[in-house]
Amino acid sequence: MSDSETRGTSGVKFGVALGALNPAFHVEITLLAEELGFESVWMPEHLVLPVAMAGSPHEGEEHPPVPPTTPVYDCFGYLCYLAGRTSRIRLGSHVYNLGLRHPFIAARAITTLDVMSGGRAEIGIGASWLESEWTAVGLDFATRGRRVDENLAVCKRLWTEEVVEHHGEFSDFGPVMFEPKPTTKPHPAIHVGGESGAALRRAARDGDGWIGMTNTLESVAAPVAQLRALRDRYGTAGNRFEVTVGGPVTSHDDLARWRDAGVDRLVVSPWRRSREAVEGLKAFAELVYG
Repeated sequence: MSDSETRGTSGVKFGVALGALNPAFHVEITLLAEELGFESVWMPEHLVLPVAMAGSPHEGEEHPPVPPTTPVYDCFGYLCYLAGRTSRIRLGSHVYNLGLRHPFIAARAITTLDVMSGGRAEIGIGASWLESEWTAVGLDFATRGRRVDENLAVCKRLWTEEVVEHHGEFSDFGPVMFEPKPTTKPHPAIHVGGESGAALRRAARDGDGWIGMTNTLESVAAPVAQLRALRDRYGTAGNRFEVTVGGPVTSHDDLARWRDAGVDRLVVSPWRRSREAVEGLKAFAELVYG
């Protein structure tokens, strides 16, 4: 199925939020999503969930959106498995905590997914909101933005250069070689997550896209406008760039409204309970593709 065939009639692409499901349904829903014509599935990621957690990625909320008992899998390991079970649907991380890993580890995991999937990787990264996760790993939460910036720069070099040497604030190594290179050239698309000013600047400067939280047609207008202004400032306005958010679709008319708001992809979870996901996904596909 071509890229144009995975879009609704409005031109918006649709991904499926696997994080909104009990993991027992991940494979079934991924296979169904591919069959129905969805463009992508997106897997959440954490390295560890400490018992004591505070804060939230959602503005105005004080409590974490997930309990520490939430099952968490290795994002790229799981997506590689899904790659072996599928042939077309794209496979995304939503979002990978790049700052917690050495760039060798991150670049290798992402490359493996892209190669094993035949170039179907979509990489969402973020600077993190969960301070206690950083404390558990033994890293300073205050350095998270700088770590993401440095690690992403190193990963891009590993993916594109024959020999890489780096002497930075957080990693320091002499000449190394990194093979294989990703199937996608120059590397898989990097979608920078987060809705803070720093996240938007990072997306506009260094990303191939921005992946936000759940938005409305009204709330998405401000970050989209900021991204356009920032890309003009950084000289990246001519580069390919995708805006991805979660958001409601209640009628076919909503599709054109999301497109006109500057959104390229909606990540959806059209069900209230995991056991309702199959029928919910079928009904949503009928709405946007039927």
